[in-house]
Amino acid sequence: MSKKINTIGVLTSGGDAPGMNAAIRAVVRACSYYHLDCKGVYRGYQGLIEGDLEELNARSVRNIINKGGTFLKSTRSEEFKTKEGRAKAHEQLKKAGVDALVVIGGDGTFTGGVHFFDEFRFPIVGIPATIDNDINGTDYTLGYDTALNTVVEAIDKIRDTASSHNRLFLVEVMGRDAGDIALNSGIGAGAEEILIPEESAGVERMLESLHKSKKSGKTSSIIVVAEGEKSGKNIFELADFIHEQDEDYDIRVSVLGHIQRGGSPSCFDRVLASKLGVGAVEALLDGRTKVMIGLHHQKVVRIPLEDAIKGHSKIDKELRRVADITSV
Repeated sequence: MSKKINTIGVLTSGGDAPGMNAAIRAVVRACSYYHLDCKGVYRGYQGLIEGDLEELNARSVRNIINKGGTFLKSTRSEEFKTKEGRAKAHEQLKKAGVDALVVIGGDGTFTGGVHFFDEFRFPIVGIPATIDNDINGTDYTLGYDTALNTVVEAIDKIRDTASSHNRLFLVEVMGRDAGDIALNSGIGAGAEEILIPEESAGVERMLESLHKSKKSGKTSSIIVVAEGEKSGKNIFELADFIHEQDEDYDIRVSVLGHIQRGGSPSCFDRVLASKLGVGAVEALLDGRTKVMIGLHHQKVVRIPLEDAIKGHSKIDKELRRVADITSV
């Protein structure tokens, strides 16, 4: 990278995730530490196109490390998907005197970043933030740990009701393409069965597990279902199917929905965000661009953005084995 970096822009894009504010804070304070200027971009790529930027300093980001969501706001910009839209964004960055950009988000955010770099050779670094934990090249994404804790707490409360009324509860959690939340929260909450998108034998496994549970004397059960699991068109259809197989089941459905995205980030997510935010600024100062800052084996790593969006991390087979053993 030949151009000296004096000002770094930071934005959040796509779905919000706990820890985004902590990451923004880390980027801003790392800029202050290294005597760089920092500008926050409001409303993601759309705000960038419209020139919605504001100077940030170390005091601008006080008292946000514990806040969920993103104070910079987030949108999904259709205009940025066009060359014309990205050209407008580039002009706004030049106008604002921004030399490099840190983008915080998921797969769509990084895809936009790759196109932006390829067209304008503009220095860009990504920080993975999505509760689904489905970004390749990093062990954890921002918001994942917090979402897990939120889900486990909710399932714990649902189990109280399930036990009191001898009911079967189907609990839908987020995970359109990845089953990390379902698998880990299912183990953590002691679910009898876990259905995830990565496996196709969900219904057969589930019915067999329920029959075994009934024979062993269990009077209530929890089944955790990732939203992308397609045993039925939706979780309510799945509940109807189970009832058709055995009318003795008193079935209830609980869809946790966007509650999983909110809330104060866990300590793990705050520390992770701080590591990745500092790592993003230092990568740019080292002349690295079009990379994602991730965590692998507890070390901060730099992964090419193309590799981060090429494929999702695979489900942990050992966790599936543990789930099978502990659900008997």
